[in-house]
Amino acid sequence: MIIKAKVRTNQNKFSIIEGDVWIINVKAVAENNKANLEIIKELSKKYSSVRILKGAKSKEKIIEII
Repeated sequence: MIIKAKVRTNQNKFSIIEGDVWIINVKAVAENNKANLEIIKELSKKYSSVRILKGAKSKEKIIEII
């Protein structure tokens, strides 16, 4: 499954609002890939394989979930 996501960093807790475009709130800051690593870590708890296809340095991402 391919999803489009908008990421909000430096939030109080990790959360996901699913829709046409997922809103992903992460606790990490957008430095040194920390937010991307948190997204992959948290989504991997629910799905077996997660990777960011596009947007590694952007707030708008395309994520592949298997």
